Amino acid sequence: METFPVERTAIVTGAGSRRGIGRATARRLADDGWSIALLDVDAVAVEELAAEFGRHYGRPALGLGVDVSDPDAVDAAMTRIAGSDLPQVVALANIAGVSSPVPYEELGDEEWDRVLRINLFGVHYVTRSAARLMDGVGRIVSLSSVSAQRGGGTYSKTPYSVAKAGVIGLTRAVARELGPRGITANAIAPGPIDTDIMGGRLSEERKALLAQELLVDRVGTAEDVAAAIAFLVSQESGYITGQTLNVDGGLYMH
Repeated sequence: METFPVERTAIVTGAGSRRGIGRATARRLADDGWSIALLDVDAVAVEELAAEFGRHYGRPALGLGVDVSDPDAVDAAMTRIAGSDLPQVVALANIAGVSSPVPYEELGDEEWDRVLRINLFGVHYVTRSAARLMDGVGRIVSLSSVSAQRGGGTYSKTPYSVAKAGVIGLTRAVARELGPRGITANAIAPGPIDTDIMGGRLSEERKALLAQELLVDRVGTAEDVAAAIAFLVSQESGYITGQTLNVDGGLYMH
């Protein structure tokens, strides 16, 4: 088993939303002893969160406003991280994403490009740039979706499913290429999770309707996904790579 540095940094994208998986993941990893670099298009939100983490945990934290679909902005952010007082970068959690409820026959090129650039290209840009900061040990976890495996059937439709399927393929290829450098790469495919990407806060009636398809009696929480990410970026997960872990209440079995 490789040795993790005692002081280590996790980069988390998409931590701006107060009810999102990115923020829940950042909090969980901070609780687990990680220093955190937060990337989000909402600079104010992640700067405030980084300041909160610094006060609460007494460890360095950094919040940067970044559009993950812009490769130059991503590279500039990684340069900022490398030049900061953050310790060695060991983990990356690719959480940033957007939904897309547009029906396929009404889908325009602009919406197609928007969703793929953020949900797939953005994962590639951040992964490529962050991997260059990893030295001898690394953990990359990217958010896919059960929508990629079932061909939709969720709030978001075709371009979302296509992008999230691409994340699975990207994860496998990255795992193969970066494995010799001690870097693992895995994906997580959430099912119904009570976040705003589901089209806003879920009512109790909508939660009950969604739960009818599940083998458990509830819709998932952001913390459910964060717990899975925390395991996959841990030292103990070093023999797991190229995999997709479903956190979906039993919605999809394969």
